[in-house]
Amino acid sequence: MIFVDTGPLIARYLPRDQYHQLAVDSWRDLERNRWPMLTTNLVLSETLTLLGRRASYAFAAAKGRTLLASSRLQILHADAEDEQAALVWFEKLADQQVSFTDCLSFALMRRHRLKKAFSFDRHFSAAGFELWAGAISWVAETPAPYGAE
Repeated sequence: MIFVDTGPLIARYLPRDQYHQLAVDSWRDLERNRWPMLTTNLVLSETLTLLGRRASYAFAAAKGRTLLASSRLQILHADAEDEQAALVWFEKLADQQVSFTDCLSFALMRRHRLKKAFSFDRHFSAAGFELWAGAISWVAETPAPYGAE
């Protein structure tokens, strides 16, 4: 199983995104190999908001419907215990200015025993998760663009 973060979702849908081709190729690889993919409702919220601002709200809504209807992508929802665990991550990684959305993702990844993340965000590796090979080359070169918004 692999966790899917905001960055690859944005890049997949926006051809002008600098990581578009990497996201499309990586997504195709995930589907071809039938990897179970999980994300959170907060990642979905972040993705749709950014798609709406960068493309259009109609475009974002259409992509949201596609993601919600996907049989390949499970959307996880946090409970109160996950939120408390996210606050611990939030304090622990404060020096890196990690987003609460990322921290909630970390908490849910731990609860669901996920070790790999399809993400362009170095914060996932700082939290001890493995960045999936399709996204690794990006992280060494650039700071996280999506987690900071």
